Amino acid sequence: MTPYDPASPSTARREVLLFLLLTLALSSVGWALTIGSTTRESVLLFTLVTMWCPGIAAALTRLYVQRDLKGFGFRVGDLRWPLVGIVLPIAVGLLMFGAVWASGVGAFDTESAATVFSLAFVPAFLVSILFNLFAAAGEEIGWRGLLVPEMAKFMGFTELALLSGGIWTAWHFPMILFSSYHGAGPLWFSIAVFIPSVMGAGLVLAWLTLKSGSVVPAILFHGFWNYFIQQFYPALTVQTAGTEMILGEFGWASPAIYVVLALVFWHYRSLLPATGRDSSRKEPGTQTV
Repeated sequence: MTPYDPASPSTARREVLLFLLLTLALSSVGWALTIGSTTRESVLLFTLVTMWCPGIAAALTRLYVQRDLKGFGFRVGDLRWPLVGIVLPIAVGLLMFGAVWASGVGAFDTESAATVFSLAFVPAFLVSILFNLFAAAGEEIGWRGLLVPEMAKFMGFTELALLSGGIWTAWHFPMILFSSYHGAGPLWFSIAVFIPSVMGAGLVLAWLTLKSGSVVPAILFHGFWNYFIQQFYPALTVQTAGTEMILGEFGWASPAIYVVLALVFWHYRSLLPATGRDSSRKEPGTQTV
């Protein structure tokens, strides 16, 4: 039997394939349970279960291939990158919602703000943050904890960022098409804005993961984005037909900002450690650091 070689591209390919097959199998159960749910509570529960399917698949893959759970990158490391994971989604959300408040498309809800910024709201705030981080960890342990680092052993950054982002995007489609995970407008609009948004996010999260050598920044970014974009800032906004088309995960502001962010992070791909192909054939304009 050939000894396990964690740096081998062929081993990485097998690990990626096994992970994707397990994720598909487990997620199919999660999708079915969520789609068949009839109450808000059951939808929330089974959505959480589905979000953890990539993480469970990643753990099973590691146990089968390397007989342990090493390699997910749970270390904090350089504090700059966890801070980016926290600050960037908050700042981007403030830019999105702040522009809407300033334009008058959706007013700042002062009555709700009095509650949100009170001391009595702190426990609910902490519980919501922790819940969103827990849910995000289920996805990120799989997508950025295993998929991105393993892909980096046999392909360049641009290729792995687009491919992993495409897989992540497609994974959401059953929930969008057959469950309640979409915007209030036409379904085609939700899909049209969702694809570039998640593809852009996938590139940003892949960059943060490879640069930091840790999955922690991705978990923080994903969890804080979900909370502030889906709950915190919407609670401070008077909702109108205009805000529904602009804001949130299924508004057009999200893909617009994510495309810009993706281009910025992609521009600085030369700051990343060389990936599998880059070590022998670097992308134009990149260098090994």
